[in-house]
Amino acid sequence: MPALSPTLSRQVTERAHERCEYCQTSRRVIGMPLVIDHVFPRVLGGSDDLENLCAACYRCNEYKGVKTHALDPLTGDLVPLFNPRTQLWREHFAWANGGTHIVGLTPTGRATVIALRLNNEYVVESRALWIAREWHPPQDD
Repeated sequence: MPALSPTLSRQVTERAHERCEYCQTSRRVIGMPLVIDHVFPRVLGGSDDLENLCAACYRCNEYKGVKTHALDPLTGDLVPLFNPRTQLWREHFAWANGGTHIVGLTPTGRATVIALRLNNEYVVESRALWIAREWHPPQDD
């Protein structure tokens, strides 16, 4: 499959304010470029259209893989993962423990937190350091 054009990739990351659209981590904080995620994966027929693309950190992109659904740990129901193109982050997630953890507020939010491991030990530890430097949590635009 052909790579996305640099112009399209730049549009995606600028629209996301250079933050991962899943865990909200800033590219400037992690010191690495963001990758472009296909909300609905290419291998499942997803397109390279701007409406199907989002900015993601390497870790979220790796954990998401080709997943589109996951189990809500509260209900056990299979639900769609968070879609940054059609849903608002703040309606599905909130910061907890001073900003070190992401809490899912909805079935989609809870399933996404688990499926993408948004509170893995490494990122939680990093968030604590970022909070001490006043780099985190990000402020809504």
